Amino acid sequence: MVNRNKAKGTLWESSVRDYLNKVLGLVDETGAFRDPFSAHNVRRAAQEGAKDVGDIHCPPFILECKHVRNPAVPTWLRQAEVEAKHARFPYGVAVVKVPWANTASGRVHFTVRTWTRVRLALGHTTRDMRELYAFTPTIRGLRTDRWYLTCSLRDFAQVLTDMRTSRVEGGIDAVHGRALTLW
Repeated sequence: MVNRNKAKGTLWESSVRDYLNKVLGLVDETGAFRDPFSAHNVRRAAQEGAKDVGDIHCPPFILECKHVRNPAVPTWLRQAEVEAKHARFPYGVAVVKVPWANTASGRVHFTVRTWTRVRLALGHTTRDMRELYAFTPTIRGLRTDRWYLTCSLRDFAQVLTDMRTSRVEGGIDAVHGRALTLW
């Protein structure tokens, strides 16, 4: 018997992966990777062992994908950050399906801490970051661990492109001035 919720979640993960690979130019017109060995390819993670490593590996991000009716964004963000640590990636974000909308309209949620780290890596001011990528804040009470910033998956693809191009110039980390191995 097929679990309908699991099937919907798997379909959402695959849609996010395929969308990002396409808009980032990592696949050809048939959907095959241009370079199957590239560390920049976006892939669904195989779950192995006790420590979950996220749904999608999208260097330097781990994406925790959700296709649910009742949102629990702060919980999902905590989960994404734990999974990013397990996978040894610097950033974890949650990607949530918007009902009756296309994949590009999915919502990508960042904790304030992750958003700030990405902003600093890109060298943007708070205002520039919000304007360039259409981020909107959600502030819930006085507890900052429940605050987060959100953009569309379309805008996240631009964040990702800018992260990859600003950090790597000739194998040198543009922010820290040292040789890169991998994210």
